[in-house]
Amino acid sequence: MLSLAEMATQVLTTADGRAKTALSRQHAATWQAARARGEAPEIGKSFPPLNPARPEAPALLSPKDMPKRKPGNPAGRIALLHAVAHIELNAVDLHWDIIARFCDTPMPIGFYDDWVKSADEESKHFNLMCDCLEAKGSHYGALPAHEGLWRAARDTKDDFLGRLAVVPMVLEARGLDVTPGMIELFEKHGDTQAVEALKVIYAEEVHHVAYGSKWFHFLCGRHELDPTVAFHDLVRRYFHATLKPPFNEEKRAEAGIPPDFYWPLAEEA
Repeated sequence: MLSLAEMATQVLTTADGRAKTALSRQHAATWQAARARGEAPEIGKSFPPLNPARPEAPALLSPKDMPKRKPGNPAGRIALLHAVAHIELNAVDLHWDIIARFCDTPMPIGFYDDWVKSADEESKHFNLMCDCLEAKGSHYGALPAHEGLWRAARDTKDDFLGRLAVVPMVLEARGLDVTPGMIELFEKHGDTQAVEALKVIYAEEVHHVAYGSKWFHFLCGRHELDPTVAFHDLVRRYFHATLKPPFNEEKRAEAGIPPDFYWPLAEEA
């Protein structure tokens, strides 16, 4: 049996989106079955790539070159679903990458349980978005996508706390802010398939943000750091945009991120 770190690197080095997520779900099932039997499989060591393998399409563009989309028309709503699919594919890699890249840091086995579950759910989310696109005669790769989503991973490749602060607690927390508006948009246009898919994503993303907060606080405790101060310092260092309201304060609180983590950063901006 492969170690968990080797499984993670296999996913990261698989290019095709559907193939990547199939392998991700297969490895997650293997891990979860072993854990259900009461086993603690080997975490192991691996050498994840700095950048994950990606399919030839979509073309990756800088944010300033991305076409503007108007979600009021069908083409704009396809573009929005394509953007969500791209985010979810990056999330699959981000969750496997945190397992492989920081395996030298001893962590409780619950840490690996959480991130394997998150990677499995992100794989499901990508496939749900692909299904929505294909039902509309499109597919993932039909439109350009944002090249900057992996920047946070590269910037924090040597900083475990920084990775937890920026990826789940900033980038994924932003998903909690914007997804209700997307659900409302697709409800308005009677797109039941997209609404149901986005509701699944919204419900499960709360847990992913919560895992980030839980293990961020765990490492802060291990290193005797004030979590709020550490979070502010790391976000200032690694997040190259601004935190902007409105914030979904209820869901952020449910995920373990109190207002004094993000409001001071937003007010600075």
